[in-house]
Amino acid sequence: MFARLTVFFDRLVGRRSYRIHRVVYRWTWGIIGHRTMFGPMLLLTTTGRKTGQQRTTPLLYMPDGARYLVVGSNGGRPQPPAWILNVAATPAVRIQVGRRRLAAQAEVLGPEERAALWPRMTEHYKGWAHYEDLTDRALKVVALTPQP
Repeated sequence: MFARLTVFFDRLVGRRSYRIHRVVYRWTWGIIGHRTMFGPMLLLTTTGRKTGQQRTTPLLYMPDGARYLVVGSNGGRPQPPAWILNVAATPAVRIQVGRRRLAAQAEVLGPEERAALWPRMTEHYKGWAHYEDLTDRALKVVALTPQP
């Protein structure tokens, strides 16, 4: 039920609310926006593969040791989110996790590692499994590894 509610929210007001979330998250240095009722959120800044411009997206994440794992769900839509295509073209990214702003390397995980992590990830946030049920594509899992 909760997963369906998040899909409804995403489709109804998601894009507008994500813009507001991004601004508030940055303005408050993550004090507001890092912790949500869905789980922890980070800001991912990628380089647009066509424009070369910086694009920032708020994403739910799961910590995995020193890495942060995010999912290219796009709310269960048939097409992947633009940020997935951007990290495939330019894996050097920036992330903000709460107050911490970091350079990171993005890696789209292969099928074996994704399969090994997926049960733990869907336990962390059940909505990811629901999103995958809504589409014919396998949702990409991306590991964001902070760089020194």
